[in-house]
Amino acid sequence: MEWSLKDLVRDHKHEPLQFDETVDVKADLTSRDAVQVLDVDPVNVKGVLSVDKGHVILYVRLKTQLTVPSTRSLTPVKLPLDFSFTEFYVGDAAAVNQFEEDDVVIVVEDDVIDFSKAVADNILLQIPMQVLSDEEVNSSKLPEGPDWEVIREDELEAHKAENKQVDPRLAKLKELFPDQEDNH
Repeated sequence: MEWSLKDLVRDHKHEPLQFDETVDVKADLTSRDAVQVLDVDPVNVKGVLSVDKGHVILYVRLKTQLTVPSTRSLTPVKLPLDFSFTEFYVGDAAAVNQFEEDDVVIVVEDDVIDFSKAVADNILLQIPMQVLSDEEVNSSKLPEGPDWEVIREDELEAHKAENKQVDPRLAKLKELFPDQEDNH
């Protein structure tokens, strides 16, 4: 879906444009990041596009389901997404200064607002850093392999405390610096 900024400003100056569409961004997302995005269901987008002072304001509610790899085992995990975003589109880079620092302001080039790209961009931003399958969430077992294993932080601290032995040759050096704590 693409819109002309000039047409939107002209046609929707007094009346907002409401939309309820299904957008297919699977090809875009999998071509951008095939490792992180395995599959994407069609995306339902509902929103309102309004014009204020020659700028376009886009309010969107988005629902879809992604298939992404587990960050622990790489098994495919279904990740439902349901979120909103707001973006401002301006025709002139100087207009960016009129907005707050945390507003998403996009300078439109060639008079074209690529709505499908905005949807894909915002979906990528919503993928969490850690994604686990239901089995991984419910299991207390952590990954392991030959000669290695993942341990919890509290287990690491206990392991460090057990193995903390001071070399007798270095114990005398500690007496030279009585005001310093032992941070090792």
